[in-house]
Amino acid sequence: GLRINSAKDDAAGLAISERFSTQIRGLDVAVRNANDGISLAQTAEGAMVEIGNNLQRIRELSVQSANATNSDSDREALNGEVKQLTSEIDRVARQTNFNGTSLLDGTFSGAQFQIGADAGQTIGINSIVNARTSSLGSGLFAATQTSTAAVVADAAESDGKITGMEINGVAIADVSFKAGATASDINNGIV
Repeated sequence: GLRINSAKDDAAGLAISERFSTQIRGLDVAVRNANDGISLAQTAEGAMVEIGNNLQRIRELSVQSANATNSDSDREALNGEVKQLTSEIDRVARQTNFNGTSLLDGTFSGAQFQIGADAGQTIGINSIVNARTSSLGSGLFAATQTSTAAVVADAAESDGKITGMEINGVAIADVSFKAGATASDINNGIV
């Protein structure tokens, strides 16, 4: 049998044994809590990797679409794939959750994980990025820009001004240029 079966056998020994048992059981639960926190972070990370892969593919399609050899129907097909990829990004952002808690839709506001047997032994996650396409990147871009050779020639022959540019919501100074200015001249005016 056991050396200590009850308090009458060794009261001090039983108290020490109970304290150790309590500490061990608390640590067992703390390990489970820490593993839950790790699992939450891994779930978010896996979804973000998938979103990153989709964003990389969108970038590839954008570069491919910029090629002058593409026809309008080629660009429509490329744009169709981009729309599917953005829908997939939104789906992943909306549906990624851990134990019923949404992680990537902008509603996750943080969590504390009890990782020790005693009070105050916690680790926290303040927030996780909102990964919906409406929140990714905040730069403003023109939807379409087209021109003909005549428009370009007219611009090269007259003075001009570029206004209303923004990057991530920050206005960029207007840029004026003289007739015959090169793209490099205009770029230097922006910097």
